[in-house]
Amino acid sequence: MKTVHTAVPADSQQTASRQPADKDKAMRTSKRLSRHIALLGACAMALVLSTGCTPVESFFAGGRAGETSEELRVLVPSVAGGGYDLTARTMVQALADEGTVDADVVVLPGSGGIVGLNRLALERGNPDLLMVMGLGVLGSLEILPSEHTLSDVTPIARLVEEPEAVLVPADSPYKTLADLTQAWVADPSSISIGGGSSEGGPDGLFRLLFARAVGVDPSLSPYRIYDGGGELLPALLTRQVDVAATGIGEYLDQIAAGTVRVLAVSSPERTPAVDAPTMAESGVDVTFTNWRGLMAPPGLSDDQRQHLQNLVRDLAASPRWNELSDRNGWNSAVLTEPEFSAFLAEQSRFVDATLDPPGTY
Repeated sequence: MKTVHTAVPADSQQTASRQPADKDKAMRTSKRLSRHIALLGACAMALVLSTGCTPVESFFAGGRAGETSEELRVLVPSVAGGGYDLTARTMVQALADEGTVDADVVVLPGSGGIVGLNRLALERGNPDLLMVMGLGVLGSLEILPSEHTLSDVTPIARLVEEPEAVLVPADSPYKTLADLTQAWVADPSSISIGGGSSEGGPDGLFRLLFARAVGVDPSLSPYRIYDGGGELLPALLTRQVDVAATGIGEYLDQIAAGTVRVLAVSSPERTPAVDAPTMAESGVDVTFTNWRGLMAPPGLSDDQRQHLQNLVRDLAASPRWNELSDRNGWNSAVLTEPEFSAFLAEQSRFVDATLDPPGTY
């Protein structure tokens, strides 16, 4: 399996944005931008094709005449080591082991997935490209400016679901979720929580729900944002943050090695992937599920869209995929069109409602 890393100049920034529908929305968007300005990066064609960038076009060749080549590229819109990256690599490995297609991973991080989304939107008519996405991309679109939205690309399928986890270093003074909650309620500013997504992504949303469930004002507690689990783990181990809110799949090796400890998981029932109680068992009324799916470029024919959906269905039914998914602590949750589009709309409403509950502003 080949991985292609595409550089994006740090000094190129996209300033075009979707316009809020009303003044209240504009105010909320402005406040979110001020909280998340550190995530802003290059996120449009001018950035990806800027002088000094590796040409992305060469990595996405194939299917230009409208024919499916079976040489698939899977685009990861975050840094290597995170949940999107793990999903893409697991997918590529399963496809290779099953002898289905020849697939490679392309890594194009930036702005919580917006750089990758904008690149995908430029690949009109390319049937040999899929982008891994999830709640993190929806959250970034709520918070950050973007040249394109999900309506500019082609939804293919939801693939997996995964619980969030509350993680601490092995030598943390917080041995249980109750220990952490007690300290957090007593002094919200004393507990810094890190996540591999923006506040509108899965880790940030889970933190908001957790804080409100125990009576903590989230604005009084530091939330440190990292671009995926690959950056979050070292921050946790070097004590840049006290706690990590994250998906479990990226940390199973560290959990098994005893480097980090899971205080609780957000699933309604315990997960066999780790030995840890649920949030509810620990006295916190929060149930939350992250998910990941796949989008394709715009302008595909009905046959091309159907081919990609069939590819996902066949993948989900394969023994190798299910073996690897179980190993990563994922639950199969395949949802294709038109149900996937309806799910995306519902999740966008959920993100907006969680970021802006009644009385927030």
